[in-house]
Amino acid sequence: MTAQKTLENFIGGRRHQARSEETLVLTDPATGEVTGAAPVSGDADVDAACTTALTAFETWRDVAPAQRQLSLMRIADALERRADEFVRAEAIHTGKPLHITAAEEIGPMIDQIRFFAGAARFLEGKSAGEYIAEHTSFVRREPLGVCAQVTPWNYPLMMAVWKFAPAVAAGNTVVLKPSDTTPLTTLMLAELAAEFLPDGVFNVVCGSRETGRRLVRHPVPAMVSVTGSVRAGTEVAGSAAVDVKRLHLELGGKAPVVVAADADLAQAARGIARAALFNAGQDCASACRVIVDQAVHDEFVAALTQEVKGLTTGAPDDPTVFFGPLNSATQLARVQEHLRNLPSHAQVVTGGEALPGPGYFHQPTVVTGLRQDDRAVQEEIFGPVISVQPSSSDEDALRLANGVRYGLASSVWTRDHQRAMTMARKIDAGCVWINCHIPVAAEMPHGGFKQSGYGKDLSSYSLEDYTRIKHVMSYLGA
Repeated sequence: MTAQKTLENFIGGRRHQARSEETLVLTDPATGEVTGAAPVSGDADVDAACTTALTAFETWRDVAPAQRQLSLMRIADALERRADEFVRAEAIHTGKPLHITAAEEIGPMIDQIRFFAGAARFLEGKSAGEYIAEHTSFVRREPLGVCAQVTPWNYPLMMAVWKFAPAVAAGNTVVLKPSDTTPLTTLMLAELAAEFLPDGVFNVVCGSRETGRRLVRHPVPAMVSVTGSVRAGTEVAGSAAVDVKRLHLELGGKAPVVVAADADLAQAARGIARAALFNAGQDCASACRVIVDQAVHDEFVAALTQEVKGLTTGAPDDPTVFFGPLNSATQLARVQEHLRNLPSHAQVVTGGEALPGPGYFHQPTVVTGLRQDDRAVQEEIFGPVISVQPSSSDEDALRLANGVRYGLASSVWTRDHQRAMTMARKIDAGCVWINCHIPVAAEMPHGGFKQSGYGKDLSSYSLEDYTRIKHVMSYLGA
């Protein structure tokens, strides 16, 4: 499959030309050049995918967990063999550095598929027993049915893995709509998976936001899982409420990064800079909002600025760059709009500008002087921008950390174990890293609180999200 043509949907184990004639232009964000087009799937295309997935579910739901495990393990092995091909394809529509993607994304994805392969055989529930005299009760965990899934453009391949693997491991079938700007590697993954899964288990329909709306509204899916913005999550929740679909929402973030006066400032600056600028800051868990003790504020800003200046951006095949371009001209304009509208009391310490030339590259940027109610503190910028605010005490740091509508991720940097544990308990976020920021483990859950959504990716908790619980009671009397 190549990008230099109009891509096709993947339904029932084979490519399908969309019935809709409308297409979306695909571009390489590192050059701004057109690389191909993708269909805007209409009602007929979505219906075909959902109907196919429903038919496949009737068989797949009864496949033994050991067989599901084997299929997923074979998918992981095949992805490992073709890793270089997928890395290069991912760069076509994301501009990600090849060496970073190979080291930090492909390996974890393969591991995550293998984790869910094993987890398919280890669903837990209460033990069978006589909880009422002469009646034996037990719990069944069953697949939900067809799962409608929508993925974002910042990690197109990884988010496809996080969606399809637990759903399929639990015995569901999938209709996945990738982002309109980054469908290529999701289609490649589905085509690879079809070598080891029955036809119709993993389907992909390309399209716009309207295609996503059609998928969410379709009567067949029993569950909708979306990774995207709060706006998208709110709209999806409203649509899914009409027929009471199960929801799994991983939405935006504005991660607080609390740096105490006793922290190793050099280590903190180095770790935070990398966690903030990874993937050009296009990460809901990005270490974008630093709250540092005022006693070491200036020293930390100086150290952070030095680290940020050492992390460069550039073309995907340059082995010296740390992050690539923003995803699109629209996203570049959005980041620039945020920076143009900073309040007068804010100071851009370094960066702040888009880079000249082709592509959608932006300088790594550090901003100080912001106040808690400023837009740049309250809203997700989703670019290579780090804000730094001073705090007067641990209590003040917690107030600032929790004083946004998001609650996805956070980190605490300190040498004091008691402080770390107190902060971990009181920060209102689904993940708290201590003296690090952004690593994920397949065995551990990833998901947020508040307007960052609900439901978990990764871990056995994610697998459980794709199941329903049934109580079965048998009367033992005559």
